[in-house]
Amino acid sequence: MNEGIGNLEILRKLDSSDLLRVVAVLVLAWLVAAVLRWALRSIAEKVTPRLRLPILRVVPVVRLMIGIGAAAVIVSVIVRPSFQNVVALLASVSLAVAFALKDYASALAAGLVTVLENAYQPGDWIEIDGVYGEVRFIGARAVHIVTTDDNVVMIPHYQFWSKKISNATSGSRSLLCVANFYLHPDHEGQAVMRCLEEIGETSSWRKPETKLSVIVEEKPWGTHYKLKAYVKESREQFKFITDLTIRGKEALRAMNIRFANVLPVIEAGKK
Repeated sequence: MNEGIGNLEILRKLDSSDLLRVVAVLVLAWLVAAVLRWALRSIAEKVTPRLRLPILRVVPVVRLMIGIGAAAVIVSVIVRPSFQNVVALLASVSLAVAFALKDYASALAAGLVTVLENAYQPGDWIEIDGVYGEVRFIGARAVHIVTTDDNVVMIPHYQFWSKKISNATSGSRSLLCVANFYLHPDHEGQAVMRCLEEIGETSSWRKPETKLSVIVEEKPWGTHYKLKAYVKESREQFKFITDLTIRGKEALRAMNIRFANVLPVIEAGKK
């Protein structure tokens, strides 16, 4: 049995030319992936907004295909051309990675699932483990998110298994925005609702022909109004909320509506 195992030669006897081929394949794959990523992102920023997200979604798929192709070429160089040898080598490598780099392997597997299931794509606005921002890049190990403070946060894909992921856009250019108003309870509710609905409908940032609603909730300190509407472009969500808030406050002040004063309620609770 030992003699049979000893006679099983999976790897080729490599010379300097084989090693150069492996290095060349790795360098070429990295260069091609980098150039295609740069080109696709440049094209996505120059085309119409309708085509930006579909082009960005191609980036992780292209990188995945390049990586698979490079791995296949390298295996053909270092492994004897036998189906049994290739299967044995892949099984051995997978087992070693699973034990030595369990978290990294979990991140790679989750990254593959993320790409195949389209859990989130470049251009989506998502929240993972309390971090909210725009997906800029989906790597093999982690997703890169640019937050509202323009910080880049890298989150390992293995959190896909255990953390809740909230996707506000799911491949769409638009998302639902909420502007909050805190009013004194002594006012005419129907008039306030009509006023806020008009503010939302006349905003230049709002996506036309989308649903708009005003939600009212009574609180111990006053009345909480939520003006909900869809923005045209996800990147403009904060400009949209700002527009709704400023114009809404001006309109409410013109109606002599008083805003809630939470401080006396808090102080009363401390006594």
